[in-house]
Amino acid sequence: MMGILKAAACSVAIDKGEYLFREGEPAQTLYCVETGKVRIGKVTPDGREITFRICGEGDFIGEIMPFCPTAPYTVEAKASEDTRVAVIPKDRLEELLYLEHELSIAYMKWMGILQQRTQSKFRDLILHGKKGALYSTLIRMSNSYGIPADGGGILIDLDLTNQELANFCGMTREVANRMLSELRRNNKLRMDNGKIVLTDIGFLRDAMHCENCPVEICSIE
Repeated sequence: MMGILKAAACSVAIDKGEYLFREGEPAQTLYCVETGKVRIGKVTPDGREITFRICGEGDFIGEIMPFCPTAPYTVEAKASEDTRVAVIPKDRLEELLYLEHELSIAYMKWMGILQQRTQSKFRDLILHGKKGALYSTLIRMSNSYGIPADGGGILIDLDLTNQELANFCGMTREVANRMLSELRRNNKLRMDNGKIVLTDIGFLRDAMHCENCPVEICSIE
């Protein structure tokens, strides 16, 4: 999928802090991250940021519904660092999907995975509240960015402030700090040079009644 779309795309550099698109703008472009990272989220009416996922190299970004009237973006996409993306206009995407049957199948699969990820996040939040939001976010981050840690455990190899983590969970920084402190006191996680190390991911999974979803579903990307 990536090869065909990138061959039909132009490459654009996006500076850190710059937006690919804002909520409410017409969804007329599909993006593929070549280098860097892009935060997908939205801002609530009271000004609070909520982060849904972080897109890295090889990830597609956009809410394009091919062969349907153009709808507005319901989220925003902001570069977390200097980034380069491949840009595919909606009309070109539709042309490729019409001509390339294998691409059409791959695109439908990608859209299905995104929908499953969204449903699983809502499930965790509805069934387990704030604990579900934090624990499931840590599990997903470990699947996306986890590496073996010195001394045991899983290091989430991602530069992340407590405020940014709180944004993923849809909660305030104070609530996130309190829950993280409790996990540290109970030896379920520790900090290593500012990064989170999960020392007992089994505890998080048991608390969430983890359904062992495939990594492509249970991820933060």
